[in-house]
Amino acid sequence: MAEEYLTDDEQLEAVKHLIVEYAPWLIGGVLVGAAAFFGYRYFQNYTNERAYKAAAEFSTLTAALRQNDHAKSRQIADEVIKDYASSPYADQAQLTLARLDVEEGRLDKAIAPLTQVMNDSKDSELRRVARLRLARVLTDQGKADEAIKTLAEPMPAAFSARYHEVRGDAYFAKKDIPGAVSEYQAALGAADATGINAALLELKIQDLGAIPAPVAKANSVTPNKAKP
Repeated sequence: MAEEYLTDDEQLEAVKHLIVEYAPWLIGGVLVGAAAFFGYRYFQNYTNERAYKAAAEFSTLTAALRQNDHAKSRQIADEVIKDYASSPYADQAQLTLARLDVEEGRLDKAIAPLTQVMNDSKDSELRRVARLRLARVLTDQGKADEAIKTLAEPMPAAFSARYHEVRGDAYFAKKDIPGAVSEYQAALGAADATGINAALLELKIQDLGAIPAPVAKANSVTPNKAKP
């Protein structure tokens, strides 16, 4: 029966019927929406709280490092890695452990944390930093070929100078003097030569019997092949 032919009482009864039929769905929708809203707010607050705690822990770690307290630094780094594994602070803690291992002369122990950050970090810059440090450790271990292979992929300009320098050290370690000079020259002429000691590089080149002369600048770095 069309609505315009219903009496007032009949229309009221129809409305009541609709309310009874659809009320559970309406109430359920409101409850779900409220739960989603408050759940999101809770998750957001929880995430922020964990971020603050992780930052505080890492601040304590840096303070221990400044005091040269290796034992405390290791303890805090391990806790950060365990409690905040998915945060950037865990990557920094891994790098800290590797640094302590190098300072204590335990180069073999430094490889695992550096490799993990290099392969798994969500931060591309931290991955490159770890790759660079791993190559240095490998060179110091007498594994120059592995170090060169580690730094084989092209790098952005911001890292090119440092990568060229470390590759130069690796070539020098394997007594490939032309290769070392070529890499040192490339480091001096990199588009962004930040993070290197230009004076020290020039001394290295001079000690190898060459004249420091910056090469053409480039936006990215590709490995230099050793001269025959």
